[in-house]
Amino acid sequence: MMERVKNFWTQYPTLSNWLVLAVGMVIILYFSARHVGFLAGQWAALVVATVVLAGLCAWIISWE
Repeated sequence: MMERVKNFWTQYPTLSNWLVLAVGMVIILYFSARHVGFLAGQWAALVVATVVLAGLCAWIISWE
């Protein structure tokens, strides 16, 4: 299992960074806004926006 993860990380570094960053950012979003009282559609929009932002960040990081 770990070998597959390492191979994926090596073959697709930007996609791997996007995945890790998106998961972390969504967790932070949840803990930051859990008491606000968003509706399901609002949560969905925030999660989508967060995942897109994480993708843009991963893309910018890959420019090096």
